[in-house]
Amino acid sequence: MLKKMLKKLILLTVTAIIALSFAGCGKKADKLVVGTSADYPPYEFHMMDGGKDNIVGFDIDIAAEIAKDMGKELEIKDMDFAALLGALEAGKIDMVLAGMTPDNEKRKNADFSEIYYKAEQGVVIRAEDKDKYKTAEDFKDVKVTVQQGTSQEKIAGTQLIGCQLKTLKKVGDLVLDLKSKKCDAIIVELPVAKAYVKENPELIISEVQVQDEVGGAAAAVAKGNTKLLEQVDKTLKRLANEGKIDEYVTNAIKLSSEAAE
Repeated sequence: MLKKMLKKLILLTVTAIIALSFAGCGKKADKLVVGTSADYPPYEFHMMDGGKDNIVGFDIDIAAEIAKDMGKELEIKDMDFAALLGALEAGKIDMVLAGMTPDNEKRKNADFSEIYYKAEQGVVIRAEDKDKYKTAEDFKDVKVTVQQGTSQEKIAGTQLIGCQLKTLKKVGDLVLDLKSKKCDAIIVELPVAKAYVKENPELIISEVQVQDEVGGAAAAVAKGNTKLLEQVDKTLKRLANEGKIDEYVTNAIKLSSEAAE
């Protein structure tokens, strides 16, 4: 009789432990895990506050609103831009917010929200070369560096015809490449260009203009995740109607300027 009672007690204990384990897993399901590449001010960037390194930017503000509308806790995962869609496909993250342009190639691997922000492109050069590069034709046989996996790869190849194209993983590496004269120009979105030029007075934005035919940034979710995509679009529409996205952009540009000082 005692053995039976002990067996029953052990069984109940094991059952309780399993139940608690599943409860713990349930808490993880209450998180919205967003992948980003935090070297792209004012979209997302690192900023020290009280000795703590925080990831901030208007993409992060938008992510926080999406998580809030879903009743979930936001978790940000910082990684190389080129690795984001792979992480999304592998289920390591729930969505991507990283100033990502939804071109046809990326649409093969993810579903995208409506465009939430449109930005012009900027060609950044060294200030000493301001008279050297005045037209797109001036970049023939010139080394131009862009971020790997971005729409700037196509822009450089089709609009700065004849340039020698090079790709790097992080925008910060592009800037270092330009400053160290390993290339002669980089292409990034205009708000990003302005942030880095402010931080590096030896650089300027060229008067040469290039265009992004796809235009704009969108959030990416895994293929077929219509429920999350609908929620993302719903939140984005609300934020646009409330004028919040413009507010977030303005605040993020101000923050990125302060971080550069």
